[in-house]
Amino acid sequence: MTFVSNRDITAMSDEALQARLIELQEEMLQLNAEKALGGTPASMGAYKATRRSIARIKTHMAQRAA
Repeated sequence: MTFVSNRDITAMSDEALQARLIELQEEMLQLNAEKALGGTPASMGAYKATRRSIARIKTHMAQRAA
């Protein structure tokens, strides 16, 4: 699951957010590897959704820290 909504993020604890961020970053690494090898990803929208979900989580984490 690559998409994480704002509602889900606000309901998560800090530890759950950190774990989800790591999971999404690993998924992004796999998508980048597929892209670099010239293959097409299984889902064309997965790259964009994963990238945006990572940014969304990082933004919420920064807002909580402030």
